[in-house]
Amino acid sequence: MSETVKISEEQEVKQYFNELIELCPRCQTAEGRKLIQKAFDLANEAHKGVRRKSGELYILHPLAVARIVADEIGLGAKGVAAALLHDVVEDTDYTLDDIEGIFGEKVAGIVDGLTKLDGVFDQTRSKQAENFRKLLLTMVEDIRVILIKLADRLHNMRTLDSMPEHKRLKIAGETLYLYAPLAHRLGLYSIKSELEDLALKYEHPKIYQEISSKLTDYQNKTKHLITRFSLPIIERLSSEGYEFDIKGRPKSIYSIWRKMQKKQIPFEEVYDLLAIRIVFKPNPGIPEKAQCWTIYSLITDIYKPKPDRLRDWVSTPKANGYEALHATVMGPEGNWIEIQIRTERMDEIAERGFAAHWKYKGSNDKESELDNWLQKIKEVLDNPDSDSLEFLDDFKLNLFSQEIMIFTPKGDVKVMPKGSTALDLAFEIHTELGYKCIGAKVNYKLVPLSYELKSGDQVEILTSEKQTPKYEWINFVTTAKAKTRIKDAFKKERKVIMRQGEKKLEEALNEKKLTTNAKILKKLQKYYNLPSKEELYFKIGRGTINLDNLNKILSDKTANKWVRYWRLSFGKNKDKSSMVKKKTGKDGKKTQMVVSDDMEETEDYTIAPCCNPIPGDDVVGYLDEDDKLILHSRKCPVAIRLMSSHGNRIVSAEWESHKILSFLAVINLSGIDQIGIVSKITKVISEDQTVNMRSIHVESHDGIFEGTIYLYIHNTEDLNNLIFNLMKIKGVHSVTRQERMHGN
Repeated sequence: MSETVKISEEQEVKQYFNELIELCPRCQTAEGRKLIQKAFDLANEAHKGVRRKSGELYILHPLAVARIVADEIGLGAKGVAAALLHDVVEDTDYTLDDIEGIFGEKVAGIVDGLTKLDGVFDQTRSKQAENFRKLLLTMVEDIRVILIKLADRLHNMRTLDSMPEHKRLKIAGETLYLYAPLAHRLGLYSIKSELEDLALKYEHPKIYQEISSKLTDYQNKTKHLITRFSLPIIERLSSEGYEFDIKGRPKSIYSIWRKMQKKQIPFEEVYDLLAIRIVFKPNPGIPEKAQCWTIYSLITDIYKPKPDRLRDWVSTPKANGYEALHATVMGPEGNWIEIQIRTERMDEIAERGFAAHWKYKGSNDKESELDNWLQKIKEVLDNPDSDSLEFLDDFKLNLFSQEIMIFTPKGDVKVMPKGSTALDLAFEIHTELGYKCIGAKVNYKLVPLSYELKSGDQVEILTSEKQTPKYEWINFVTTAKAKTRIKDAFKKERKVIMRQGEKKLEEALNEKKLTTNAKILKKLQKYYNLPSKEELYFKIGRGTINLDNLNKILSDKTANKWVRYWRLSFGKNKDKSSMVKKKTGKDGKKTQMVVSDDMEETEDYTIAPCCNPIPGDDVVGYLDEDDKLILHSRKCPVAIRLMSSHGNRIVSAEWESHKILSFLAVINLSGIDQIGIVSKITKVISEDQTVNMRSIHVESHDGIFEGTIYLYIHNTEDLNNLIFNLMKIKGVHSVTRQERMHGN
């Protein structure tokens, strides 16, 4: 490398460091600057000569993470120093003792929490899940650990292009499953949105580009509308003496995609794409809440509000500290436009989350809400017997995006996840209250344990000394605390029942001259849709599953359709060269391609029944414990979970174009009921040479029909053509593909 290049790289590093100091408002003391300079000097020396996959100097990564921590999250000198040092212990010869000796206990503690763990874990556990669990243990002690970890993840996502595809899928899946919800829970909305958008960009690049392009066009077309809408508001607020900033708030690409998926609608029908945010400087002496409502009142004098779209988070802030008043009003050209009203303090908290609370010492309530949440995590983590993956799922349940406010009989407020039941609340108050719970009174009316609570309910828990916990309760609780406490109560009994179940299965198989093996267990798990063999043994032991139809299950060949032709890039997974033949593509590059004989069924490649992908869908492969490859749709929640918790067993996969096999697909139709509508639908399907219909079910009520059709098709292109032709039928209003299959 030439001397000129070296000098320019050194200058780039120096410039990055100087910008970092300037962008850190909480690092401007002499002591703070000295600490950061010392951390930078050590990190720069430790990572000297090392480069990232992209080819740039490694030191630029810790510098970028420190910049996010300082500028976008707002941590102080110790947090920035720890961000600069976050990879030193793992990647260089420096030890944690060295860091503690040079920088003190606090910085060393944060670096320790950030250091990735290289220990060998039990084969039944996921390494990522175990790492995340240990990371959370440190987070409970110092929240800065997770804030820096989120900054680290954000920079990794911003520079993901240089990674191979299977690594990109693993990191994107992990981000979407854990890190984005965690950023949301900590109130870091801008970081959460960017993480989600970047994950979508790498998991579904075509979808991302399409929505991004449409959103840009839409914003360009509606600029005049936002201006026309804003002018009367600007005039009114200015005349009332308010100092404020008003601007358009772009909706994130991921949130648009989620809405399109959830409501099964095209981009053009997402109605709340238009939004503006008003951030004002509150007048001293008047409560901020009252001023938010005054501004709302002034705006609704100009534009008519949509009553069911009013969200009041100034009276009752979200559990992560978010405060704002959201309203939707009818704009000048018949468009619904969302307005967010915040003070400058509320805006900073909305963007920076709990880190911003340190700036506002009067906001102790919100900090204690965070302490309560961390305490709940600590209680779950303190259980030494809990399985890492099980913990991960339980924890994920509580990274809720929506909360409800519940009142106790004395008027105290409890913040619970949306979907919580009366029994969840009982366990939330006290474990013993949960164990003795027999029901509840909600708004003075008697309800069962499984009753789903609504925001604003006043709840009294009813108990009995004779009550004992039931394992079935696990089916109607949603919080991690309740699930963990119910499992704790049944640990010993569960082990005994599992042993009984295992013995019953062995005896039933012995009668058929068979022995228990991984293949048989997999078939039974798939048939009963169970996550593990332990759950299978437990249900057999309890008698929930009887083994009368064992012959049918073990001989059933229809549970999965086999994949024949598709191209794979294996990354660093196990060598499957015996099944892979090299093929030269159109671009002259050699690719790996699985080829199996049409006459011979192989169990090495199966389609996941949970999402039932078909040729043309974006897919991803998962190598199970028996090294069999299962193909999932990339949108599938199960696939996202697997990418986050078993990233090392993920392979990227791409369909080869073929017309050999048929795959099962389901479409849903709805429209105006009229004579002959069903025969018109079946006629279009029967005339399509690329599709075979398996079954059709149509129901009519109040002049509207709804139907479900099961079809055998070759690929998404054929399915999309059929949907297009069905939409041409007069009276048919919507035709959508059902992507998740349920026991068909």
